[in-house]
Amino acid sequence: MIFRHSSIRVVLVLLVSVLLAACNGPGMQDLQQYVEQVKARSAGQIESLPEVKNVETFIYLEGERRDPFSLSGQDDQSDAPAVAGGISPDYNRRKEELERYPLTSLKMVGLLEQNEEFWGLVVADDGTIHRVHSGNYLGQDHGQILRVTESRIELVEIVADGLGNYRERSTFLALSE
Repeated sequence: MIFRHSSIRVVLVLLVSVLLAACNGPGMQDLQQYVEQVKARSAGQIESLPEVKNVETFIYLEGERRDPFSLSGQDDQSDAPAVAGGISPDYNRRKEELERYPLTSLKMVGLLEQNEEFWGLVVADDGTIHRVHSGNYLGQDHGQILRVTESRIELVEIVADGLGNYRERSTFLALSE
């Protein structure tokens, strides 16, 4: 047993010696020449760092200025003049379930009549059927249902015109078959 361990050690020492001796052969001459060439090169010029510009400090004095940490115009809504007839979405209103979906993904699939009032059946992308009537909201453009008829749901949306104002747009969901 002792003989076996010592013979394994001797074999390993001889193997490592042979491998180390092989590394010092003539195959290393080209590597040594390359290292000498790199060392002989002249050192290049390093560009200096760009000059740091000093930023002019600004002291904020409240005065007539708006709060820089509030959303633009949110704190001054009561003082803002009415633009384009005062049309704007009611952001304080609690959103309804169907306002999560784009209007193009909603489909009118049926109609109910209860106490002489029509209710529309609308299916969303996830397959859920919702019952809606006039006054409910749907779509992502603040669409409010004006009327539910036998063939369609008529609504008016409040959309941005790209200039900071809002306008109303009439649209409808037709009964799909």
